[in-house]
Amino acid sequence: MELPAALRAQVDALLADVPIASLKAAGKTLSDRYRAEVRDGRLHMGGDIAVKAYLATRLPATYAAVRTSLEETAASLPGFSPASLLDIGAGPGTVLWATKDCWPALRHATMLEASSPARAVGERLAAATGVDTDWRAGDATIDLGDLKPADLVTAAYVLDEVAPASLARLIDRLWRLTTGVLLIVEPGTPAGWRRILDARAQLLAAGAQVAAPCPHEAPCPLIAPDWCHFARRVARSRLHRLAKDAEVPWEDEKFIYVASSCLPLTQRSPRVLAPPRAGSGKVALKLCQPNGSAAERLFTKRDGEIFKAARRADWGDTLPDN
Repeated sequence: MELPAALRAQVDALLADVPIASLKAAGKTLSDRYRAEVRDGRLHMGGDIAVKAYLATRLPATYAAVRTSLEETAASLPGFSPASLLDIGAGPGTVLWATKDCWPALRHATMLEASSPARAVGERLAAATGVDTDWRAGDATIDLGDLKPADLVTAAYVLDEVAPASLARLIDRLWRLTTGVLLIVEPGTPAGWRRILDARAQLLAAGAQVAAPCPHEAPCPLIAPDWCHFARRVARSRLHRLAKDAEVPWEDEKFIYVASSCLPLTQRSPRVLAPPRAGSGKVALKLCQPNGSAAERLFTKRDGEIFKAARRADWGDTLPDN
């Protein structure tokens, strides 16, 4: 997956005069903080160079994870087309760009972000989306009181920065602000999966329906050390490779998400939970099923049309329930 051309052009312009050595150093600090899930009261993007390091090293992968999550949500809710977005922990507006790309009818977005450098960059980038945006300074755990409900509410790579004791209250507030879909995206780690499971259980208890990725509302059938997550291949620009000291022109972003809906669901299809294992005339898929179970299933040519669909299916896709 690649960034939209308009976003890519603006990012390149913002980074044109930044020394590569500065991007590398700031990018490593940012990556280390994300990886360690640091909660020391300091903002991950507290300074200008940190924001630019995010644009160079994390924006493409975060965009890909969010865009994929939105795409799967849209497939589960074909009648859903949000006109309004509320993004919590908005950073420089990654979710805004992914949402506008998925649903061009988006008209208004409220963007809550604590970092003033991130907001400044986000406002500059957002101008090219054509969406009316309201950027607000605020902490996701305490500054949600005067926000208005939105069709789509999002929190991408935010829960891992929030103290565990504050998560339940945050999720409750986000759900109360949701008139259509609440999307939460987290890193595709065992810890990220556990946070998503806790959020999922809380939202189900509050009356939500799971639109994606789960094809059911039963307890997750996976047992540790196994965990649910997905991956999306991300194209690296030349600057991206230089900033990360990388030679390969792509990277795989692993993520996990849950889309909780106020809207009725019209379909429940098995979800592919791992990379397919294909052989001559056969393919094995690990599937999460609408009945709440998860197991590997072997498809062969004798299965007819479902075999053809299985051959085309990739990790994270749905499969016709046949």
